[in-house]
Amino acid sequence: MDWFSAQKELAGGLTPLYGEREAAVIADWVMEAISGKKKLQRMMIRTEPMPPVVLAVYESCRDELLAHRPVQYVLGESWFGGLKFYVDERVLIPRPETEELVEWVIAEASGEGRLLDVGTGSGCIAVTLAHRLAAVDVYACDVSADALAVARRNAHELGVRVGFFELDFLDSGRWAELPPLRWLVSNPPYIPVAEKPTMATHVTDYEPGSALFVPNDDALVFYRALGEFARQRLATGGALFAEIHEEMGMAVQNLLVQLGAREVVLRKDLQGKQRMVKATW
Repeated sequence: MDWFSAQKELAGGLTPLYGEREAAVIADWVMEAISGKKKLQRMMIRTEPMPPVVLAVYESCRDELLAHRPVQYVLGESWFGGLKFYVDERVLIPRPETEELVEWVIAEASGEGRLLDVGTGSGCIAVTLAHRLAAVDVYACDVSADALAVARRNAHELGVRVGFFELDFLDSGRWAELPPLRWLVSNPPYIPVAEKPTMATHVTDYEPGSALFVPNDDALVFYRALGEFARQRLATGGALFAEIHEEMGMAVQNLLVQLGAREVVLRKDLQGKQRMVKATW
């Protein structure tokens, strides 16, 4: 099989799963990864047969993708904030809207201080902030030792220093183990379990449910913990930044006000959905 035929086959097979445009993007990403060549370079060899070893890699990737496995897991990489992160099924795949949250933090977190990323997963938030905010000491925590292994790998490979803690943030008895903080950042689980049947197979079958879902009767459980921690332990003038469910903005705002926040600001993402909150104490 030549390079052109392989990419055409892959894009065609993925179109029913992702739509024509996204399928084409995924196919191009895979072909670049397995060939080590950009699109223009591949055009020069488009009619050449793929080497047997590369063809075997292509066929393996194709079969996994057609089984709905996300391309980021198939290739073991995901881009976030201009940086390439290693990802696998132990962690969520970084999302573009989370990049918007990080940019908000970067714009607001001026000066020196300590920052904690709660539920760090792949470490994409903490590592990107450590990369961009030289004056800030960045820490991160997660309940999952497996997720922390991925986050530590990314911090090491991207050459930044992040202090990691393995702890259940919902256990307030563990909060004393964390350093004094000026900023708190989190993309916590916030999707009610009842929404799971409406979600894409490549998300529900492969990404860690513990990082996505919360009980239907307590969807704000993590925001309650974040707000209580901020009330008790953030420095005066400190701020919490968090990603939120697009339909829960007012509920999160009211909760944080009840927990003593002096100011709560909701922000829309580039698609016009309320997906971020900043609260100050």
